[in-house]
Amino acid sequence: MRGLLAAGAVPTVVAPEIELELRALLASAGGRLLERTFEAGDVAGASLVFAASGDPALDASVAEAARQHNVPVNDASEAERGTFRTPLVHRSGKLTFTVDAGELADSFGPRLVAELHERFDDRYARAGETLERVARYTKATLEPALRSEVMQVLAGRPIDELARLDPGRAQDEADALAHRFASPEAIPSADFVPAVCATRASALAMWQTRHVMALLAGAGIVSTVLQIATKGDLTQDRSLAALGSDGVFVKELELALRERRADYAVHSCKDLPSALPGDMELAAIGVREDPRDAFCSEIYPSFDDLPAGAVVGTSSPRRRAQLGALRPDLRYETIRGNVDTRLRKLREGQYDAIVLAAAGLKRLGLGAKHVEPFDPSVVVPAVAQGALAIETRAGDSLAARIRLAFNDPASELCVRAERAFLRALSGGCQAPVGAYATLTDGTLRLQASIAAVDGSSIVRRDVTCANLNVAHLEAWAGELGADMLAAGGAALLASARPQALDGRLFLLARTQERPSRIAPALRGAGAEVVEASSSDDAELALGGRTPHVLLFPSSGSIRAIAAYLARLRAREAKPLVATMGPGSSAAASAAGFPPDIAAPGESVAEFVQSVTRHVIGRNGT
Repeated sequence: MRGLLAAGAVPTVVAPEIELELRALLASAGGRLLERTFEAGDVAGASLVFAASGDPALDASVAEAARQHNVPVNDASEAERGTFRTPLVHRSGKLTFTVDAGELADSFGPRLVAELHERFDDRYARAGETLERVARYTKATLEPALRSEVMQVLAGRPIDELARLDPGRAQDEADALAHRFASPEAIPSADFVPAVCATRASALAMWQTRHVMALLAGAGIVSTVLQIATKGDLTQDRSLAALGSDGVFVKELELALRERRADYAVHSCKDLPSALPGDMELAAIGVREDPRDAFCSEIYPSFDDLPAGAVVGTSSPRRRAQLGALRPDLRYETIRGNVDTRLRKLREGQYDAIVLAAAGLKRLGLGAKHVEPFDPSVVVPAVAQGALAIETRAGDSLAARIRLAFNDPASELCVRAERAFLRALSGGCQAPVGAYATLTDGTLRLQASIAAVDGSSIVRRDVTCANLNVAHLEAWAGELGADMLAAGGAALLASARPQALDGRLFLLARTQERPSRIAPALRGAGAEVVEASSSDDAELALGGRTPHVLLFPSSGSIRAIAAYLARLRAREAKPLVATMGPGSSAAASAAGFPPDIAAPGESVAEFVQSVTRHVIGRNGT
C-alpha cells in the first residue's frame, strides 16, 4: 500500500477487518474503505486489482472478477493465476529491497523478505540517512573526483559506526578526508593522528571549527567534534556584561580539555579572557579575517542616515560607547542571539539597525540589505576581533603540531599586543575597550580606546612600535595601557562597573556551626547572603529563588547541599560558582558546577575579595 500511495494511487480496500495503520494510510491519501466481504462489482472501474486476502479461494474469485472486467490483477495466492506479478518488498527507511522468487515455491519469497528484515534493520536506515546528507554536503563543496573518493571511504565504514555517526560529525570527517586526498603526498599516512575538537554549537562556531579542522587535516590531525553549550549560549535573557564574568563562551570548553574529553578548542579570539588559566595555552592564532564592526540595516544605507531616535541593537558595551559618542541622539538597546537570530530580529523590524562583527557575516555569507563597515579609527574593534584561536592544555604535545599547521605569525603579533594592552587595564572581553593592531613594513601600529559607557568621554591613542620581539611588544602594549589609565581611562572604566553588590543573591554552603566571616563581608557590600548547611535549608531560605552566586568554601560544603545542586542542574540553572582552595574547586567540577571564581588559597579575605571583584566586573581574568 505504501508503494501504491508513493506512486500517486487513490486505492479502495475491501476487507471485513482493517488494521489501524492501514486506516491511517488510506485517510492520508483520500482512499476508500469498505469494511465487508468482497463483491464482484467492487472491481468495476479499477485500474489494478490486488487479491491478497490470505484465502486462496477468495483470491481466485477476485482474480476471476477482474478478468471479467478486463482489469489487470495480481493474485498473491497463486501468481500464475494473475495477469501481472509484483516483487516482494522490504523497506528500511529510504532503502528498498525487492525480491522476485520467479518460479520458485510461493513460500520462498516471503522467507527471503523475512530474512532481509532481520538482517537489514533500522541501523541501515540511519546509516543511509547520514550518507545521504553527507552526499549532499560533498556535492556542494567538493569536486566530483574528490567527492567520489570521500564517499567511498565513508560508505565502507561498519554499519554500526555509520548508524551512530551524527551527520554533522560525518561532514567533519568528509572535510578531513577531502584534504587528505587532495594532498596525499604531504604527510605519510602513518603520521595521521586522531583528535577531538571542543566547540560551541552555533552556526558561526561550527563554520570556524570546520575551517580549522580542514587546515589541521592537511597536517595529519584528523578531528571529530564535541559540541558544548556554554554559559553565554544558555543565558539569553541578559546582556553578556550582566552575566557577571569574563569568558562566558569559554569555561565549559576548557573544562572539556581538563577532563580530556577534547584535545583542543576553537574560539573566536575576542571571546577569550585577557589571561588564560595556568593549565591552558594558546597553541595558535590563525590568519585574521576582517576585524571591523559592521553597520547592518534593512532600511537605512548608513549609520549617518539613521534618524534621531532610531533603535540600534548591540550586545557590546564597547560598541555602544563608541557609537554613542558618534550619535548620542540614537537609542542603543541590547540584542542577544546568534548572527542569524540577530539578523532575523532586524528583518522583523525590532531594530532599525544592528552592529555585528564583519568577520562573522563574511564567514557565514550573511548580511542585510545595507551593510557598511566602520573605519577602525572611528570605531576601534574589540581586542582580537576577527581572529580564530586554538586553545590546548599547557604543555600538550599536540600544541606544537597545531601551531605549525595553523598559526599566522603576523596575526599572532598583532593579537598578542592587543591582549597585553587589555591585561594592563584588568579588562575583560565585555569592557568598553577597543584595541586594533596592524603590521606594515616591520612596524606595528596600535590604535586603542577606553570609553565611558554612554560615550560621553573617550581616551584614544594611536602609536607605533618597530621592535617586534614578542616580550618587548607585550611590555610596550602594557605601558600604553598604563598611560591611558593615567590619562583618564581608569575613571572611565570605574564608571562602567557596578560599585556594590546590591540586588545580588548569594548562597553560602556551610558545614560548620560557628559564625561565618564570609557572609558579613558580602552583606556589607550590599549582597543578600543565604547560609545553608543542607539542601532543605537552602530550599526553605531561598523560597524558590535561584541565587546569582554559589559560594563553596570547602569540599564538604558541596556535599552538604548535593541534593539542591542536583535540582539546580535539572532546571539547567547556571549561577556563578566561587570556590576556595583546590579541594573545593575539584569537588564543584565533579558536581557539575565548574568554578567561575577559584581563590587559590584558603584565606577568607582573599576569597571575599576575589568574589566581590569578579561579580562587580573588576576582575578581567
